[in-house]
Amino acid sequence: MKILVTGAAGFIGSHLATRLLARGDSVVGVDNINDYYDPNLKLARLERLQTNPNFSFQKLELADREGVAALFKAHDFDRVVHLAAQAGVRYSLENPHAYIDANIVAFTNILEGCRHQQTPHLVYASSSSVYGANTSLPFSIHDNIDHPVSLYAATKKANELMAHTYSHLYGLPTTGLRFFTVYGPWGRPDMALFLFTDAILKGRPIKVFNNGDMQRDFTYIDDIIEGVVRVTDRVAEPNASWSGDEPDPGTSAAPYRIYNIGNNNPVQLMDMIGALEDCLGQEAQKEFLPMQPGDVQATYADVEDLINDVGFKPDTPIEEGIANFVAWYREYYAVSRR
Repeated sequence: MKILVTGAAGFIGSHLATRLLARGDSVVGVDNINDYYDPNLKLARLERLQTNPNFSFQKLELADREGVAALFKAHDFDRVVHLAAQAGVRYSLENPHAYIDANIVAFTNILEGCRHQQTPHLVYASSSSVYGANTSLPFSIHDNIDHPVSLYAATKKANELMAHTYSHLYGLPTTGLRFFTVYGPWGRPDMALFLFTDAILKGRPIKVFNNGDMQRDFTYIDDIIEGVVRVTDRVAEPNASWSGDEPDPGTSAAPYRIYNIGNNNPVQLMDMIGALEDCLGQEAQKEFLPMQPGDVQATYADVEDLINDVGFKPDTPIEEGIANFVAWYREYYAVSRR
């Protein structure tokens, strides 16, 4: 297939493109290579992809309506996997307009491109953050999610609502994927595992929020990619038993689906730090801080629908995933063992 992957220079996007190319798909990658974090890391990810003749890349700002329309006019995509977004809960407190441009305006342009090209299936990244103030664990796609606690979460919920509208009005099959705390080699420098590893190796204290009383459903990148690929291959279909009298938020009478992709095994933050310390052979200096605005105390994915529909359940142990990340970090940044 010919597949558009937006955010192809990003953490998840670059891994997905690698996987799709390996199985013989043709991939058109798009990214704006912004400086939210080190662009050199994005360029290094991209460089690995550009050795494959079935990969082509276009630098593009997805909020550019004409640019996106031209992209869809130039290609006939069998699938679109939209991973590009302005990520980060805390940054959304500082720069809200970046989230409207990248997560709302850009997504509208992608939806319009898919609509006019009659793309067979649009898959897009949502986030576990949409569960917001929900406290019933594990988080289920069948739960109401009307109380986001960050603008980032609100834009991701908005994406799901926008996708449903296009599925309903135009019959566009759409599938939203709620990712849970993705980590692994080539990961984002603004994520906890990367920040902690960098600080520990440089002898700096790590910031431990909510005094360490946090749980995260850490999900290894290979598990995320396996889930994305399987869902991409399974075109969203209407739920024949859906009823407006008792509406199910995770499905629809339209060709619309939502899935959680998480490890289904939340880990205490202090246990994650302990596993990292063991792997690095160094103890972290810890600076305990209160909960940050926009954060939640715990995440925990119910993945029953993912298992039932595509036959896959993420299961990489945190110790194995951290070891793989640390090995990559040492090699990429040429950090030797003590």
